[in-house]
Amino acid sequence: MIEQKLIAAGISKIAGVDEAGRGACAGPLVVAAVILRDLDSPRLKEVKDSKELTPKKRDKVFDVIIDESLAYSIIEITPSEIDLIGLHRANLEGMRRAISALSTNPNYILTDGYEIEGLPAPSLAVWKGDQVALSISAASILAKVYRDRIMQELDGKYPSYGFASHKGYVTRSHQESLKKYGVSDVHRRSYANIAALINN
Repeated sequence: MIEQKLIAAGISKIAGVDEAGRGACAGPLVVAAVILRDLDSPRLKEVKDSKELTPKKRDKVFDVIIDESLAYSIIEITPSEIDLIGLHRANLEGMRRAISALSTNPNYILTDGYEIEGLPAPSLAVWKGDQVALSISAASILAKVYRDRIMQELDGKYPSYGFASHKGYVTRSHQESLKKYGVSDVHRRSYANIAALINN
């Protein structure tokens, strides 16, 4: 585990940061950052890449991560901001905001895949970080569960689109709903499939 090498070098308060919703064409991009209190806590043994867990298991582990965190933050970037600055910039900006929102300053930051400038501590971009770094895995779960809950809420406000099932990602049923009901104000208008409908 990457964190163990950092701890062995005398580095504590390691923050992991990850996002959920990059590929979705509706709903916010959600970014989470977390500093775990004790990386060896047996309560964290079920923490892994959020995509490897069932929704029910993610919900359970979400609460454990909150309990086991020294500090955590979860931030949203709206579809309109994604459209304004672009997805990649929104992702990097979201990670900076999530780190800045932590109540405790980290000594080191692990990010999933992307190098990020302007962070308040040394950082390392980890390839497939949500699979190899516990802190990033924990952040991925916080972001995923939080975003799924937002999409459940949006499903109640926009029942025609099926957000509860596909969470805003591009599926056949989502595309069919878009063609039938048009583009809502929670869709990302800069995405190719949405732009094509608007400009049709």
